[in-house]
Amino acid sequence: MDSDKKYVFLVEDDEDFRTDLQRALKFCGYTVFAFADPEQFLTEFKPSVPAVLVTDMRMPKLSGVQLQAELIEKGHQIPIIFISGESLDKQIVQAFKNGAFDFLLKPFSRESFLTSIAKAIEKDSIAMQELIRKTRLAEALKTLSPRELQVFHLLAKGYGNKDLVNELGISINTVKEYKSEVMYKLRLRSLVELISLASSLSDY
Repeated sequence: MDSDKKYVFLVEDDEDFRTDLQRALKFCGYTVFAFADPEQFLTEFKPSVPAVLVTDMRMPKLSGVQLQAELIEKGHQIPIIFISGESLDKQIVQAFKNGAFDFLLKPFSRESFLTSIAKAIEKDSIAMQELIRKTRLAEALKTLSPRELQVFHLLAKGYGNKDLVNELGISINTVKEYKSEVMYKLRLRSLVELISLASSLSDY
């Protein structure tokens, strides 16, 4: 995966319309993978980030909502922009309930289309960065000793130095040493960052 690339997966059964969108996206620098139907997309799809899926809502065999459901079942969290000339209200509602990023009704302007694409890509990029951050921090937590991990959890609950002394039965100097090690190993600069970290990593 090239970290400089931004990926757009396009599923549209209208060949002319698909070609027009593909050209516009490539002109803007996106790496585009276009598919004539959802089945082909599901067969050939290889997750890439940051990315967005643009799919027609109404297609012959598999609808956009059904495609969305297939991706959710497989654990893929790619942002999805639905496009359609006409759609049932219940389809649109279901799509947004399942986490759709946007819905564009044909005919839509190139500007609105490209703006939506850019925002979806930005969302996926932020999600990717957050996942990387949490993964790295989770790995850093594994470097803490059992006592340091205990101190970490108590600090996250708002315990001060005196509270730690009373809770752990150790001297104030030892408390400060543990706190220093925790902050150093997790590369944290303040207790505010530590509390934020603990909140984002609730599994720990």
